[in-house]
Amino acid sequence: MDSISTPTLFGILFGLVFLSAYFSSSETGMMSINRYRLRHQVKNKNKAAKRVDKLLQRPDRLIGLILIGNNLVNIAASAIATIIGIRLYGDAGIAVATFALTLIVLIFAEVTPKTVAALHPERVAFPSSLILSPLLKILYPFVWMVNMITNGMLRLLGVNPDEKTVDQLSSDELRSIVSETTGMIPQKHQDMLTSILDLEKVTVEDIMVQRSEIAGIDINDDWKSIQKQLRHIQHTRILLFRDKIDDAVGFIHARDLMHLQSKDQFDKSNLIRSVRELYFIPEATSLNVQLLKFQENKERIGLVVDEYGDIQGLVTLEDILEEIVGDFTTNVTPTVSDEIQLQEDGSYIVEGSMNIREMNREMNWHFPIDGPKTVNGLLLEHFQDIPEPGISIRLAGYPLEVIGVDNNKVQSIRIIPAFYQAEKCEDEEDEE
Repeated sequence: MDSISTPTLFGILFGLVFLSAYFSSSETGMMSINRYRLRHQVKNKNKAAKRVDKLLQRPDRLIGLILIGNNLVNIAASAIATIIGIRLYGDAGIAVATFALTLIVLIFAEVTPKTVAALHPERVAFPSSLILSPLLKILYPFVWMVNMITNGMLRLLGVNPDEKTVDQLSSDELRSIVSETTGMIPQKHQDMLTSILDLEKVTVEDIMVQRSEIAGIDINDDWKSIQKQLRHIQHTRILLFRDKIDDAVGFIHARDLMHLQSKDQFDKSNLIRSVRELYFIPEATSLNVQLLKFQENKERIGLVVDEYGDIQGLVTLEDILEEIVGDFTTNVTPTVSDEIQLQEDGSYIVEGSMNIREMNREMNWHFPIDGPKTVNGLLLEHFQDIPEPGISIRLAGYPLEVIGVDNNKVQSIRIIPAFYQAEKCEDEEDEE
């Protein structure tokens, strides 16, 4: 080393610090890269992504290679710095070189390059793979030896180095990822994705049309009454039953009615023969399962039954799709829906039979949905009795008043969300 000039040693030291920065940034960049984005790029045949993916398939070899290179250049830099220190300051140069090199390596070879790599892993990892891939082949014997020793030590500690962790995301984790992609995905698409993930948490019982609300026709009525009901019904599929819904016969499609009329065969006997077979759905079936069942069975509508086989309601394919994309129809009048009426004072009259989930979705309210499914059920659970008209309470933070009660159930209530919003804003101001 005595034959090498001091300026040359400074040049070598600078090169070693640069190499140390390269290995440090490569390690952080490789380990920080988004694996799911990387797999997407591999599928798109990105050559750099393929190189990185191949290196990451054996992380023990990659880390071994990087650490071998990093330690070699750091130790060499330490030796060079010591020689330079002794030449410039004598014996005191050892201490000077130690502190100076520590500061230089810490700032320029560790913190700065690793921070850059953590912020932009692809920009660092992709170019680094051009050097790391051939370097791994050259230093493979040393990497293999280091891995063999370290893997042996891991086995002594009860860790299996051959066990590979599979990158899997739970639905909750995936939901968090989707919700954090603000700006990358349109809000409407983001809402649809989260709604799809929520299908497994919702059952057909949560969204079904309640038994009392099913529009059907009793085929035991006289023919003129049936004809009148058919003319005024607003559904494309109509349930036919005998005396009561539990004795359902089947669904008749509006297209079949038109076919019977065109052939001049529109009578009760032909109407009954034209019904389609009933499709039954257990009430505890989740929406994601039922969506697939509808597809497999080529069905669009089904009757929901409880554990005793009694009909509890009706659910359609459109009901499930609306849970994903929202309502297919919109109203231009102040009426939000047939079951929610906007009043002049800003309050809303809500029918007691309305589904709570549907009400929350339409109005962006937050009534509890983990118990009763309808507004009437929610009030009966709260009072533990049938409430009298005129009773006012605060439920889930919303002031409401019972308007009508009939046949042992709440027919309608008045909800005043403006008071709830005002008090909520006051509470937030007090917290601040």
